[in-house]
Amino acid sequence: MPVHLRLVHAEPGSRVVEASALHQGEVLAMALGEGPTAAAAEDQARQRLERRLGELPALPATTPADREATASHPVPAAAPVPAPTALPAVEEPAPDPEDWSAELARIDLALRRIGWQREQEGHYLERAFGHPSRSRLTTYNDLLAYLRLVEALEPGADPRTAAVPLRRGDLLEQSDGLLARLGWDALRGRQFLEQHLGRGSRQQLNDSELLQFNMLLEEALLAAGPAGRPATVD
Repeated sequence: MPVHLRLVHAEPGSRVVEASALHQGEVLAMALGEGPTAAAAEDQARQRLERRLGELPALPATTPADREATASHPVPAAAPVPAPTALPAVEEPAPDPEDWSAELARIDLALRRIGWQREQEGHYLERAFGHPSRSRLTTYNDLLAYLRLVEALEPGADPRTAAVPLRRGDLLEQSDGLLARLGWDALRGRQFLEQHLGRGSRQQLNDSELLQFNMLLEEALLAAGPAGRPATVD
């Protein structure tokens, strides 16, 4: 079964790798791994992924005749799946500052230290944000994510392989999916957040803390086993 690996976070002394198992082009299961190096994070992600796959029912074998029959008689669409339950925001996040000049100056210094010219920065921005221009970073969170990562890169880093920054929207979507798989409502999710990170809302978490929250949810999901819901939470 194909396994897709992706480095999703990098900072000094910490790497996070996402491992996804694919079946017929669809993501069957996903797991995160964290470690001091990319290799260590990959090993943990693979181990967690194997545990998740072991909890899933066996996939039926398909034959060419089965595939032809399926194509001739399509399976009716499944019933709509309820949207994941999101945690309620106890308080609104602070508004973005209007002046980003200090952050942009730090980015320039970091790029000079790494040794990247505009073309190399453009390659990296295209990988990380889908466009080659820094001027198209329109949210402060994206700018901060970019700043944190370039300040952590070593001189001479290759923009084609350097780790890309975390995207907050992706992290929120991932935690929504984990909460739905656990079967937790908003109140249960908020209690878990308060218990483990001392916050009442995901809006109060920075990107690194949100990643930690997702990994805690994944640990709870692994502990739940095939039933999908832990009997107790420490």
